[in-house]
Amino acid sequence: MRAAMTSLRLAPSLLAALLACAYLPQGHAALFEDDEARRAILELRQRVDVLNQSSQRSAEDSAQLRRALIDLQSQIEGLRAEVATLRGQNEQLVREAAELQRRHKDMAQGVDERLRQFEPVKVAVDGQEFQADPAEKRDFEAALARFREGKFAEAQTLFASFLKQYAGSGYQHSVRFWLGNAQYATRDYKEAIQNFRALLAAAPQHARAPEAALSIANCQIELKETRGARKTLEDLVRAYPQSEAAVAAKERLSRLK
Repeated sequence: MRAAMTSLRLAPSLLAALLACAYLPQGHAALFEDDEARRAILELRQRVDVLNQSSQRSAEDSAQLRRALIDLQSQIEGLRAEVATLRGQNEQLVREAAELQRRHKDMAQGVDERLRQFEPVKVAVDGQEFQADPAEKRDFEAALARFREGKFAEAQTLFASFLKQYAGSGYQHSVRFWLGNAQYATRDYKEAIQNFRALLAAAPQHARAPEAALSIANCQIELKETRGARKTLEDLVRAYPQSEAAVAAKERLSRLK
């Protein structure tokens, strides 16, 4: 490239020399009529042509190089734009993935909570421990709450429905005890006796058994069945001598005539 530029700087001088030779007076032209002079002129012309061609090629190469650089710069800018776009898309995908994970976690927790509503739970009632469905536990507690509120008719209905809906439930013996008490409170003594006796027959060692026996005697007293009440109280004292119900039974026996 440096040699070409040097040649370009020499080209005007050579052209000037050639032009000077062409316009010399006739007297001096004879000096260049020999073959050596003609060869020198031809050689100079050829060198000028070569220099012109070289200069043209250099200009074309420079222009081509500039275009290539411009194209390269344009490609670089395009790649930068694509990288920025991809980076933005990647960040969006990361955010969406995080949101999906959060939703999946929330859904899983929600499903677990709903499933736990149907999973059996361990309960302890009247000294007995057993597994009960959440709905079963809820219905028992609702019926017992009505009884404790003094709403004996409602409690009676709820306890009776419980026995039908949850046959074989661990609550069964306790339900019969409270159903009998609700019936006693509504003066349905005969039905109360049946439920208390069902409890004693099915679970004579149940924590509520002594109270159930005492309640049978109370129902019999209300029904004026004094002889039956006396026998029930005597059986209670023999079967459960250490119970509080036995103490109450002895007191009632002393007052029966």
